[in-house]
Amino acid sequence: MFTLFKVDIEQFQIPEVLSLTTDMPHELCLLAAKELKQHLSQNQFFNHNFGLKEENDLAIIGKMFGVLIVKLTTGNLGYLSGFSGKLGGKNTYTEFVPPVFDLLTEGSFLNAGMQKLNRMNEEIKATKLDHNKLKELKAVRRIHSTTLQNKIFDQYHLLNQAGMSKSLRGIFSNAGYKNPPAGAGECAGIKLLQYAFLHNMKPLALAEFWWGQSPKSATWKHGQFYPCCKEKCEPILQHMLT
Repeated sequence: MFTLFKVDIEQFQIPEVLSLTTDMPHELCLLAAKELKQHLSQNQFFNHNFGLKEENDLAIIGKMFGVLIVKLTTGNLGYLSGFSGKLGGKNTYTEFVPPVFDLLTEGSFLNAGMQKLNRMNEEIKATKLDHNKLKELKAVRRIHSTTLQNKIFDQYHLLNQAGMSKSLRGIFSNAGYKNPPAGAGECAGIKLLQYAFLHNMKPLALAEFWWGQSPKSATWKHGQFYPCCKEKCEPILQHMLT
């Protein structure tokens, strides 16, 4: 997962404390992102349509990518790369850090839970006239969906700089949330910091950029940098950077 820079970086200033993207990423992040963008442009094996080429028949889904400048215990300086959510229907690629928890493993509780949810949906569709039965089925589906989501949240435990682990639900509960938002813990920056802490790497600078077409509901632009999101990442970062 650790990548050495392709060019000499002796002329670059090394940050003494962790630098997060606000307006402009750290110069080392710009360099790492440039190398990652070249890799994304040259490789089409992700089976993911970013909307940058017309011939791809897959649904267009832009994606947030991140780079984290890290120092190894040996003193070597390089960077880690990551992406938010899934890429091409997969969680793991050799060049990107893995998820905090892989929900796509074969035989996982998520697959079984989603199959049961799909069966419930089909049963609800088939129940058109019996309103009492329909109300009962929807209530059962709601309980199953909530239970499944909470079980997903319970799999996520995030490390901080001191090596202390905290559950996702505990993090958001302390921040005043009833429950974490869906997708919490899946953002690129969170994955990158978790991997660095797990492998005794010192994080120095983090930056995230959007790659591909923007969804209609958002204003993300291809290739542009953005700070970590407030809703999903801010409470987690408050823990991880402690």
